[in-house]
Amino acid sequence: MKFNIFNQDALARVGELQFSRGVIQTPVFMPVGTYGTVKTMTPDELLALGAEIVLGNTYHLMVRPGEDVISHHKGLHNFMGWQKPILTDSGGFQIWSLSKKAKINDDYVEFDSPVNGDMIRLTPEKAMQIQDTLGSDIQMVLDECTHYPASKKEAESSMLRSIKWAHRSFDAFHALNQDNDAALFGIIQGGMFQDLRKKNLQQLMDLNFDGLAIGGLSVGESEEERVDVLESLTPEMPKQLPRYLMGVGTPIDIVKSVSAGIDMFDCVIPTRHARNGHIYTSEGLIRIKNAKYQKDTNPLDENCSCYTCQNFSRSYIRHLKNCNEILGSRLATIHNLFFYFDLMRQIQESIRKNEFKKFADAFIQGYQQ
Repeated sequence: MKFNIFNQDALARVGELQFSRGVIQTPVFMPVGTYGTVKTMTPDELLALGAEIVLGNTYHLMVRPGEDVISHHKGLHNFMGWQKPILTDSGGFQIWSLSKKAKINDDYVEFDSPVNGDMIRLTPEKAMQIQDTLGSDIQMVLDECTHYPASKKEAESSMLRSIKWAHRSFDAFHALNQDNDAALFGIIQGGMFQDLRKKNLQQLMDLNFDGLAIGGLSVGESEEERVDVLESLTPEMPKQLPRYLMGVGTPIDIVKSVSAGIDMFDCVIPTRHARNGHIYTSEGLIRIKNAKYQKDTNPLDENCSCYTCQNFSRSYIRHLKNCNEILGSRLATIHNLFFYFDLMRQIQESIRKNEFKKFADAFIQGYQQ
């Protein structure tokens, strides 16, 4: 992997990530394909919308269909029919979400399979081995996502475990990856405590990671807490490495985080919201199932050139959603993903022109969450 920064406007950066499978323009939004699919979308449709990378999940793919099945296909790219880059999360977020049912210590985490109840043991080495089998282009260390709220003692304990796992993940990754351009990202933890975050960053910088991610956000904290973490942390992060903010992804969140120096984003919001009838537009979020759209012949967004907006009305999308027709979710997903990819294109262009602050201020002022 190679990372180039072409221009910086204040803290906002525009650049590209280079892989043998393709080039990714940054800042980038990565749609989530947890089980090897971005829900309701085919790979060709994702490409047409502008996707350059998708995200998969090590934990879920390990549980179902299992690494043996994916290995039989010679990797996740072939299995899901997507030949552009893939990033896989290591399973750390699932440790957090399943923490009440999991047994966690410094050596491993154990939990019951949600499919058949079998005991699953995940170690840093196992997480890297599975990602190697998947053939991910960007792989993540196994970490423990600090719960919220957490005391400083709890956050520090979780952070110390994560750094131990980072070292083990790093060693396992390099033992497995000798002849490809796969990248390994470290993950910064430390809860809402700025001193712990900076300490963890320094610990991770002792290892030669290809990129750094900020984890443990979007877990229930306030926007003010999240912004404080980002604004204190990103100026300390190495400028030459890509910066990935995990799981944070409303349009306003993305714009504000780019202004803090973040390069990469993922979130289920645009696809999940689409399936629930929540539509992103240039003027804010609309709930298409509302009665006021029953006879609305306008497109979802008059400023949008996506397939959905060029061919269908709000009234028709509302009808499909209220009848639980699959096409309704597909058309809404096409639109929401197009909106996100177009937002990233506008962000990139504004940074190239040194006009990002002007763009960000206008977007935030005119957009209703």
